[in-house]
Amino acid sequence: MKILRNTPFAQLSVGMEAETRRLCVADDLYVFAHASGNFNPLHLASEDGDGDGLPEAVAPGAWVGSLISAVLGNQLPGPGTVYLSQTHRFLGRAVAGDELIAKVRLTGKGDGNRVTFDTWVELADGTRILDGQAEVIAPTGDISFDSADMPGLSVRRHKHFDKLLAEAEPLDPMPTAVVAPEEANSLGGALLAHEHTIIQPILIGDSVKIAAAAQELGADISGLEVIHVDTHRDAAALGVKLVLEGKVQALMKGHLHTDDLLRQVMKREGGLRIGRRLSHIFVMDVPGLEHLMFVTDAAINIAPDLETKVDIVQNAIDLARALGIETPKVGVLSAVETVTTKIPSTLDAAVLSKMADRGQIRGGMVDGPLAMDNAIDMGAARTKGIKSMVAGRAEILIAPNMESGNMLAKELTFVAHAEAGGIVVGARCPIILTSRSDDDKARLASCAIAALYAKRTAL
Repeated sequence: MKILRNTPFAQLSVGMEAETRRLCVADDLYVFAHASGNFNPLHLASEDGDGDGLPEAVAPGAWVGSLISAVLGNQLPGPGTVYLSQTHRFLGRAVAGDELIAKVRLTGKGDGNRVTFDTWVELADGTRILDGQAEVIAPTGDISFDSADMPGLSVRRHKHFDKLLAEAEPLDPMPTAVVAPEEANSLGGALLAHEHTIIQPILIGDSVKIAAAAQELGADISGLEVIHVDTHRDAAALGVKLVLEGKVQALMKGHLHTDDLLRQVMKREGGLRIGRRLSHIFVMDVPGLEHLMFVTDAAINIAPDLETKVDIVQNAIDLARALGIETPKVGVLSAVETVTTKIPSTLDAAVLSKMADRGQIRGGMVDGPLAMDNAIDMGAARTKGIKSMVAGRAEILIAPNMESGNMLAKELTFVAHAEAGGIVVGARCPIILTSRSDDDKARLASCAIAALYAKRTAL
């Protein structure tokens, strides 16, 4: 951002030139699509090199041409300039990832403060992709503008979840016991994941209610296995049994209380315990954030002690690694970033950090206590004088308790417009928990997360 100043008509002379450079990114094309109403999918594909297998996005010619207006309006003549005409001749194409240079050269001055320009846009290697002419009315007096006064924009897209879905769909569908999918929301999530070949659902519950839910959705479930049981307790117990028998690789919560499901999972005899505490991990795709964000525990452990937090941290690291983060950075949160006996969570955070240093927590970098700001923002970390590989870069956020974790996840969802999927980790198989408020992408993402975790932890 900078102060923009113009060149009034009297100071303009033939031959004057100006240029601006712009890196074309996919977000530019999404903003242009919404501003113009042009939703041509040719322009809304993926940025080159992001690894999701989608083709490059071709920048609309009108967007490329609009870069000329940035030179005329910001530099030469600058603020106060009024367009009269602009011609374009398109010579080539730009794609997301290209650096573009928009240039103008003043060719004439006329009556009424009219000024003409040759205009063109070229790639970084000098290849011209657009040229034309512009006629404008130049300002007569000095005008300046602080570009920092412009409000920013946030593009609400969820490229990280798109990538997870692209990775999960080619896998063999994961056999999944869907426990009590007896109303439209819970059944719909399972059927959606089935349509995307992420899971192969086995529907366990009251067959009459399941059929009624399918009818409400207008869905045909005749090709799926439906096992009738009378109670939610029996449905949860059968789901656990199918895991132990190796017939399914995941559990998915339907229309029953989480406690009813987890009670069967946690049974000492015939349960799915593996010697580690279960914890729920939200996997969040926050618009504008260049990595997935993990928030835990926000659904199971109400007031975890230190021993439980060790498992919560390890579960989160294991999931992040399964989703492609080689060495996850874990920020253990508290209200402050200094250790004090007056705030017990700071003591737990310091111990967890030291345990990771000693190898008692494996696979990630752990630091704490960290306040929320200096966990995720480098500027805040520098201001507080915190120097570590985690501060300002945290990918996993460990909340002090379930209340704070749940509030944090909901704030990211409803204020920062994040998509939130998530699973329960720490049992013999991943457990997919979905909410009534989840949209389709969140439901799909939760199933994709479970499928990728099951596949990669089994290797």
